[in-house]
Amino acid sequence: MTGAHRENLPEWAREASFGIFIHWGAYSVPAWAEPIGALGTIPDGEWFGHNPYAEWYANTIRIEGSPAAAHHAETYGSAPYEDFLDQWRAEAYDPADWARLFSSLGADYVIPVTKHHDGITLWEAPGSEGFNTVDRGPKRDLISPLAEAVRAEGMRFGVYYSGGIDWSVSDYPPIENVPQLFTLCVEPDPGYAATATAHVRDLIDRYRPSVLWNDIGWPDAGKENGSLAELMEHYRGTVPDGIVNDRWGAEVWDYRTSEYSASTENEDGIGWENNRGLGYSFGYNRIEDESETMSPRQVAELYSDVVSRGGRLLLNVGPDASGRIPDVQRRTLEGVAEWMRAIKPYTTDRSFPGGDKVTVSAEGDAWFRSWASGDRLVVVADRPDALKIDAPGFEVVAITLPE
Repeated sequence: MTGAHRENLPEWAREASFGIFIHWGAYSVPAWAEPIGALGTIPDGEWFGHNPYAEWYANTIRIEGSPAAAHHAETYGSAPYEDFLDQWRAEAYDPADWARLFSSLGADYVIPVTKHHDGITLWEAPGSEGFNTVDRGPKRDLISPLAEAVRAEGMRFGVYYSGGIDWSVSDYPPIENVPQLFTLCVEPDPGYAATATAHVRDLIDRYRPSVLWNDIGWPDAGKENGSLAELMEHYRGTVPDGIVNDRWGAEVWDYRTSEYSASTENEDGIGWENNRGLGYSFGYNRIEDESETMSPRQVAELYSDVVSRGGRLLLNVGPDASGRIPDVQRRTLEGVAEWMRAIKPYTTDRSFPGGDKVTVSAEGDAWFRSWASGDRLVVVADRPDALKIDAPGFEVVAITLPE
């Protein structure tokens, strides 16, 4: 199987530059992880036992001697992770409010998690009886109203699904290192391959997502028996302008992804996507404060850097268990919204002139990024007065970073 890859992305995806990721699940109840740093900056030997991803709580608390295990024992005793599903109420969930916020940022698309590694589906997935948010916890489909709200604000809607890991399926040991991640993750049971295929097919049929975002691979049984190929064929036929990410362990992808500072070798050409949280976690981590959360200026810098190199930024929001976007996250998003709206018209029709045609430099340690948008050369800088620009034939647009 061969994906369409970069140059054949549909027009909307070539023009898109900014998406919102949403990690919300039963892990948002304990909402605890060590904020040790960003993926790609922490040695592999330290990562899993001190995992800063709160959505990995079910795995981290099973690692003997981990601080998460100690925290869980002290706070919840021997309570199983599954109890958090019943404690999750989503009583403040307002998808229309979320969508308005994302639209105010100029987001092009929104991708919520529909099933993470814990196996809990946020809609009434086929075969998920007793382990979804309709039967337990929130007691409702959390995906449908969000899809409606996102589209009502003029944004595209995508879905995330964890195909490679489902901790509810098999009793394998906790993942403690990278080699285990790729030997223990992809569930070999053909029954699980059939379940995952049925889930994603249902997501396609219900929501017709513009982005199909899988994680950690796909069951080998599904790749070997042809069901993944059939699933992709169904998706392409149902959503002709939909796009598929690269985390299937098979050549079905349309674009490559990086995560925080990891997999940066995928940041090449046009149409790749970098994803990260506002802090060090995707799922809400109650102990992350402003010191671990990106400021409006840092979001603007990251967005400009990604856009200047041909990519899209998929920035994550982690609501709390009630459905509120935490103040520390909302403050950053609202703080950068006006700047994002102002720059968005200059991020379409991008190209990257080089050689003798265009030169941009800056005095001293001034920070800047640049790209062409049609016949305009866009330069984002912390000190525009320090720039030296030679761009014959271009209208120069200098944009200052937010404070």
